[in-house]
Amino acid sequence: MTTQTQPQPLTISITDAAAKHVRQFIQNAGKETGVLRVAVKGGGCSGLTYVLDIAEIAAETDKVIVDKGVTIAVDKKSYVFLAGTELDYSGGLNGKGFTFQNPNAKKACGCGTSFAV
Repeated sequence: MTTQTQPQPLTISITDAAAKHVRQFIQNAGKETGVLRVAVKGGGCSGLTYVLDIAEIAAETDKVIVDKGVTIAVDKKSYVFLAGTELDYSGGLNGKGFTFQNPNAKKACGCGTSFAV
């Protein structure tokens, strides 16, 4: 009997907690609307680092995903590393802020902002 692995979804999702905080950041920036830019760049202790930013609009070449009322824009190079990722927000005394559940990451550092594929 063989077991098959499920293919990873070709999207990026966001939890309710993360969506709430993104909307809060957009509002705190004095904007009525905004786009969450999610990307990766070289660096960090594991090789790649997650990057989050609020932008006014998505670039024409971005992959655009709307989840839980939040528009997420990802450049094509980053999307290869982020497909299937869930963005969450962890608060509380030991909370880290935004966290990434990335099925493409083969290893991650302790801080949770750096990973390798």
